[in-house]
Amino acid sequence: MQSILIVEDDLTYGMMLKTWLGKQGFAVASASNVARARKHIETENVDLILSDLRLPDHDGTDLLRWLAEKQLPIPLIIMTGYADIQSAVQAMKLGARDYVAKPVNPDELLRKIGEALNASPARQPEVPMALAAVTSDFLEGESDAAHQLYNYVKLVAPTTMSVLINGASGTGKEYVAHRIHELSKRAHHPFIAIDCGSIPKELAASEFFGHVKGAFTGALSDKTGAFVEANGGTIFLDEIGNLSYEVQIQLLRALQERKIRPIGSNKEIQVDVRLVSATNENLEQAIEKGTFREDLYHRINEFTLRIPALKDRQEDILLFANLFLDQANREMGKQLIGFDDRACRLLQNHPWPGNLRQMKNTIRRATLLAEGPYVTAKELSELDDPIDTHPSPAILPLRNEETEKQHIIEALRQTGHNKSRAAVLLGIDRKTLYNKLKLYGIEA
Repeated sequence: MQSILIVEDDLTYGMMLKTWLGKQGFAVASASNVARARKHIETENVDLILSDLRLPDHDGTDLLRWLAEKQLPIPLIIMTGYADIQSAVQAMKLGARDYVAKPVNPDELLRKIGEALNASPARQPEVPMALAAVTSDFLEGESDAAHQLYNYVKLVAPTTMSVLINGASGTGKEYVAHRIHELSKRAHHPFIAIDCGSIPKELAASEFFGHVKGAFTGALSDKTGAFVEANGGTIFLDEIGNLSYEVQIQLLRALQERKIRPIGSNKEIQVDVRLVSATNENLEQAIEKGTFREDLYHRINEFTLRIPALKDRQEDILLFANLFLDQANREMGKQLIGFDDRACRLLQNHPWPGNLRQMKNTIRRATLLAEGPYVTAKELSELDDPIDTHPSPAILPLRNEETEKQHIIEALRQTGHNKSRAAVLLGIDRKTLYNKLKLYGIEA
């Protein structure tokens, strides 16, 4: 019979789990804090640990660290009433096999217990989809806006259509372009990116089409242009609205005829490229002003993708924050675990006018300054704390049932139905909030 240790300070909830798991055929023991859990693990056989995240003496993450120090390969599943991405990311980074949100779904818990117990000790834990991208250099996100964007990316990528990506500065347009290339039939050929905003007007044609030695002053050798380098693959023109009118004409000809002629050469070169462009401008307004050619616009804009601003992707903010923290850790040789509660609040409520680029720079700076295992509000001092500047529903006391119910509903609305943050706004602990949600029949 396989044994499970439940580490839970809510004795009623722990007893309920213990009874239910016992009926499923497990030998179940319980402990109300980390100290007792350690003592039980040292003296008894334990096949799996089911631990609350918040415990009276330590966090469940402290138990994970202790298991690692003792080199005990016991799978641990974190239970968190907080159910926010930050807690899950932190637990997974420290070696948790999985996590479940309270109140626990019995079928989901039983499935995850089975997966954890049947996994080979040498096998790496499976990372939930919401966290999978945290271990890579890029991620797509879990918000509705991100899902819609990348559904469109998957639809258009296998086609031959020219794509125009529209989005504010810093929203990740080049990553979207690269993703289109990766999912296309050209994925094994080059992806060449050019920032049209940084090319001097007089050198743009040379960058695109190349030149031969002696074609102009300073042309000391032959140069291969981006269209030839990208042959068979994808060429990405960022900030295409910055191109001069003359270069726009040359670009249109190259796209229509699929031929380019290096500057100073009489020889035309056949090219086969797919064009993906990006802009943070309104090109239709540029057409009206006469600064952008309408025929080129229609050529590059067979399909438009619009990238949402970071402030419109609330569910993705902490995912990106942890991604950038991981990158900064590697770059600086540090081992920060994550963000404390107030830092999370600052990140989630900041408007991020500079989008992902601003966030990445902010977190690199915070990682450099951080002295403890977590990034705190101190390292994010450049971000305003909205909780300090906006009144919370708890300003009015919870006097009677109807008042309580309305304040709870308002707190959930303001926090995007994040129950831990709603509890903070209301000035009550999360377990009290859970009880009141149940009492008033509020769907959270």
